[in-house]
Amino acid sequence: MLRNIKIIIEKHSDGYVAYPLGLKGAVIGAGDTYEDALSDVKSAIRFHIETFGAEVLNSEEQALEAFVAEAGVLRRNDKVSG
Repeated sequence: MLRNIKIIIEKHSDGYVAYPLGLKGAVIGAGDTYEDALSDVKSAIRFHIETFGAEVLNSEEQALEAFVAEAGVLRRNDKVSG
């Protein structure tokens, strides 16, 4: 059965990192290109499901959408200037 899974792909200075949303457990893929990272994480997802069973597909907690936000956060010992 085909199941659509939302995947986040991040671009870093040394390549790409990809991870799915809504799976129980840690699943990560990586690659030098967007396509390599996507292919790697899809393979990791298949392996994860084959190893741990369909219950890792958390259907009750499926992400409807994914958003990226950026926020400035002060560390505990930082001082606000101004």
